[in-house]
Amino acid sequence: MVTRARLESFGHEVTHAIDGKTAIDCFQKERFDLILMDIEMPGMNGFETTTRIRALEGNEPWAWTPIIFVTATDTDTNLITAIEAGGDDFISKTVPEGVLQAKMKAMSRIASLRTRLALANGKLQDQANRDGLTGLFNRRAMDQQVDTHWERACNNGGSFGLLMIDVDNFKKYNDHYGHQSGDECLRAVAACLENTVNEANASKMAPGSFAARYGGEEFAVVIPDAAQGIHARIAEQLVQGVALLGIPHEKNAQYGVVTISVGAVCATQASGSVAQHFRLADSLLYKAKEGGRNRYESL
Repeated sequence: MVTRARLESFGHEVTHAIDGKTAIDCFQKERFDLILMDIEMPGMNGFETTTRIRALEGNEPWAWTPIIFVTATDTDTNLITAIEAGGDDFISKTVPEGVLQAKMKAMSRIASLRTRLALANGKLQDQANRDGLTGLFNRRAMDQQVDTHWERACNNGGSFGLLMIDVDNFKKYNDHYGHQSGDECLRAVAACLENTVNEANASKMAPGSFAARYGGEEFAVVIPDAAQGIHARIAEQLVQGVALLGIPHEKNAQYGVVTISVGAVCATQASGSVAQHFRLADSLLYKAKEGGRNRYESL
C-alpha cells in the first residue's frame, strides 16, 4: 500500500490486486501500461503470476506489458528468476523516491511506444487484408474468415450463407471503355455491395456478414448464421442496387447499364466441405447468367 501511495503521488492511476489470481483476473479485464509485481504473495507467487500473464499476451510483441518486480530481497537468484519468468526490471521496496519516479518515467515512454506500435500494426494488418483496388476484403482474408465461420457452423449445426457475384459482360466493358474506366466501375460496384452488406449488418438482418473481392470482376458475400431466406433477400438487394447505379454499359445490350448476376446458397445445417458450398454458389451464378443476367438464383 505504501508503493501505491507513492505512485499515486506521482499522478499515476493504480489498481491494487491482493494476490496473483486477482492480478490475472484484472489483467484479463483491462490491459495496463505497467505492472509492479511482488514476489511473495499468498497462493501464487509473483514468478508464477508473471508466467501466466505472459501466456495470456501470446506472441504478439505489441501486446507486451512491462513488468517490474518489487521485493525486499533483491538477490541475484531472485533477479535471474524474475527475468526468466518474463519480468523486465527489478527494484527494492526501499528504492529511493527519485529512482522510483525515474523508472516510472522510463516505463511510461515504453508504454507510449507500445501504443503507437499497436496502432501501426493494426493499420498494416488491415492493409494486408484489403484488396488494393476496391478496399473490400481480399481473397486471403476472406478464406481465413470463411474457414472460421464454416467450422463454427459445422460444430454447432448452424447455418452459412454465401453469395457469388459477377459483373455482367465486364470484359466487353473493359474493351469498350478502357481499363481505367473498368477499375472505376469495379470500385463503384464494390462500394454498392459493401454499403448493402453494412446496412444488413446495422439492421441486424445479417450480423457478421461481409463482402470480399474474389478475383477479377467476381465478388463474394459471406453471411454467417444466416436466417432463413436472408441470403436470397440480400442477393436481390445487390442486383437492384448495382443496376440503380446507372453506370452506362453500351455492350450490355439488354440493359444499357452495368449489372450483376448472383448465385446465392445457404446451408441451414452446415456439414461437409466449404469448397462444395462455393461450387454450388458458382453453379447458381452461371445459371443466373444463362437466365438473362441482372438477376440471382438461390437455393
